[in-house]
Amino acid sequence: MLSPRCHRRTMAPMMLLVWASVLSLSQAFYLPGLAPVNFCKKSEISSTCKSDVILYVNRLNTEESVIPYEYHHFDFCLGKEENSPVENLGQVVFGERIRPGPYHIQFMEDVECAVACQKDYTGGNADSDRRMMVLKKGISLNYQHHWIVDNMPVTWCYQLETGKQYCSTGFPMGCLVRPDGEGCAINSMYNRPLHYYPFNHVDLEITYHSGAREEWGMGFSSSSGRIISVKVTPKSLNHADPKNPNCLGTDPLAIRESSLKAGESQTILYTYSVKFKLNNAVKWSSRWDYILESMPHTNIQWFSILNSLVIVLFLSGMVAMIMLRTLHKDIARYNQMDSGEDAQEEFGWKLVHGDVFRPPRKGMLLSVFLGSGVQVLVMAMVTLGFACLGFLSPANRGALMTCSMVLFVSLGTPAGYVSARIYKSFGGVKWKSNVILTSIVCPGVVFSLFFVMNLVLWGESSSGAVPFSTLVALLALWFGVSVPLTFVGAYFGFRKRALEHPVRTNQIPRQIPDQSIYTQPIPGIVMGGVLPFGCIFIQLFFILSSLWSNQMYYMFGFLFLVFLILVITCSETTILLCYFHLCAEDYHWWWRSFLTSGFTAVYLFIYCCHYFVTKLSIKDSASTFLYFGYTAIMVFLFFLLTGTIGFFACFWFIRKIYSVVKVD
Repeated sequence: MLSPRCHRRTMAPMMLLVWASVLSLSQAFYLPGLAPVNFCKKSEISSTCKSDVILYVNRLNTEESVIPYEYHHFDFCLGKEENSPVENLGQVVFGERIRPGPYHIQFMEDVECAVACQKDYTGGNADSDRRMMVLKKGISLNYQHHWIVDNMPVTWCYQLETGKQYCSTGFPMGCLVRPDGEGCAINSMYNRPLHYYPFNHVDLEITYHSGAREEWGMGFSSSSGRIISVKVTPKSLNHADPKNPNCLGTDPLAIRESSLKAGESQTILYTYSVKFKLNNAVKWSSRWDYILESMPHTNIQWFSILNSLVIVLFLSGMVAMIMLRTLHKDIARYNQMDSGEDAQEEFGWKLVHGDVFRPPRKGMLLSVFLGSGVQVLVMAMVTLGFACLGFLSPANRGALMTCSMVLFVSLGTPAGYVSARIYKSFGGVKWKSNVILTSIVCPGVVFSLFFVMNLVLWGESSSGAVPFSTLVALLALWFGVSVPLTFVGAYFGFRKRALEHPVRTNQIPRQIPDQSIYTQPIPGIVMGGVLPFGCIFIQLFFILSSLWSNQMYYMFGFLFLVFLILVITCSETTILLCYFHLCAEDYHWWWRSFLTSGFTAVYLFIYCCHYFVTKLSIKDSASTFLYFGYTAIMVFLFFLLTGTIGFFACFWFIRKIYSVVKVD
């Protein structure tokens, strides 16, 4: 199996061409980068196939809490953890902890009713009471199992109220019947109020595709195959005799809400059944389709998204047309003013030509933000590009986060270069302070927030807590790779000559006349973020559902299109408002251009608050703190991204218009 580490494919652009060549020459290669695994019966095992079907268990999470937990936290049956697969950086940061499960499965060997393990609890025993309490708490909060077989998520399929089948990539560890009788709609047998029903039995249905000799090559027979789906049906069964379990019974295992009395015992027997099913109608390369097609949001939002895109494109076209026509008339009128009398009749944006390139206040901070913004912008574009090619698909776990982090660290050079060039154009001479702040401030804000939230996860004994060794590795990447690359970029940026502006700056600043309400800074900044946010808010629902509601996000092609429209909309909106301010003889555009499009991040934060209130059922303070902490990181990076887009669009626009008019 090929390694899922994203950085091996992203360190050099030539690797992309190599992979493209491999894909075009090999029909057996799967786009996300994972080769198919051939299985066969134990009696026919060979170097080309294997018989052991390993079921991996992952961390458990829930929509009612942001805190995930490892599988062993809830006192389930454990497998051999020494055989755990190596996790990449993205999986560790996301809190994924993949371990071998306790279920022994051989290809094409059905299992009727096998025992995984037995857990005994005794009232009055401190350790036993703690384990039972943790189990009950997980059931009450609806924590979900996430299992993996052959790199495919084990799905739990059931009928929705609309009659359509929905396949979830997780299934609950149990259910609690509340005093009003609600809480266990999975089965009408679970009907005793104030009782927990742990799902201690699973029926696994493994569907496989048996390939022909001419399709897979010689050496394969009808007893060979490739797994295309694994579906689970969880049940709660009360095994009266642990030595002779009955997996066909209908009597559920009910545990009362109150604690066990002293000396009282409770036994939970975990069992499983396995059934193999042949299905040659579905090919291995299409095995993810049934999961993606059953997602409830795939058919609901497409029309709304396309409608929103059409509106945004129409508005962007209108803005561009108005700007081009108005500017063309202004430039033509200004260039026709040759006599002295005409020169006295100057008005609008040409009047401020002697002040428009006057360095802004806090120019150091602005240059630092712009350098980090370029770093985030390039990282987002490259990451989305690889995701569109399929290298960061759901089959390649953790690759998206790994790729993003490696790219961000590797893009220190353009960050230092841009920051140095902008700062030098402001007339700045403190180059040491500039390069240090560029490499420390924005990454430091993100790392500090991440570290504080990691302390909370440590305190909660969560699997989402990043190990200390990984934190050291992240710091090593920051100070050992990103900071030196930023110094290299700043070195080349300061060596180049300062940017030459098309017009000279006057020694005495021009007085700015009184502004109307719509040309004042704050109203313009607030209005500037509306249109860019309008083109992304529908996609935000999908992204937030993927982050917090355990939904699978896979529409990277459409996300890339929305990202390009976001860039266009931020650019045109900022240029339009900047033009209005210059016509009103207000030449303070440096910070305003950055904040106008950057204010989209404020609307993003408001939408995240709305999502928290309306879509999530989080009540505990730790989860609330973690939610808004992670939201703060996302909003800050989005602020740098959109602000940088707006600034450079406005910077290009102003240099362009003042370079084509005649100035005395």
